[in-house]
Amino acid sequence: MPFSLLPKVMVPSLTALTPDLLEGLGVRLLMLDFDNTIVPYTTNIPTESMARWLEAMKSSGITICVVSNSKRDRVPAFCRENNIPCITRAKKPFLRGIRQCLSRFGVPPEQAALAGDQIYTDTLGANRAGVTSILVEAIDNHNFWLKARHVLELPFIFAARKRRIGYEKH
Repeated sequence: MPFSLLPKVMVPSLTALTPDLLEGLGVRLLMLDFDNTIVPYTTNIPTESMARWLEAMKSSGITICVVSNSKRDRVPAFCRENNIPCITRAKKPFLRGIRQCLSRFGVPPEQAALAGDQIYTDTLGANRAGVTSILVEAIDNHNFWLKARHVLELPFIFAARKRRIGYEKH
């Protein structure tokens, strides 16, 4: 179980992930963080583009599952409404929720990825579990603590900058 805070892939948003890109990475199971990855902390309503992306992913042949640390009812409610399996109280970066998801779908770690907005939970947990770590930009760092966390993640984002997919070259 490697300890690495560097994501294997970085994208500007979840919607930048395509079935072709994921298949090229050998991914059959895509685990998704919820808050600030699919929707902001402040709502359960996805944007139109996110709703379209979720539907496209569900019909692509790649299995998706929300794997969230949240203890709130909003995550299972969203997942029921959108017909997406979910695991809550995952305790990322610990492996319980990630392993539970892999076991549920019978997928080995090398054929799975976890996409999320936080290096210290999502990226670290994915790397420790041996699944492809995908860092997406947070939808909305709307408070001091989210902004502070992002500042603490910047050295790792900078170190992993060559792994960016879907960004404009400047």
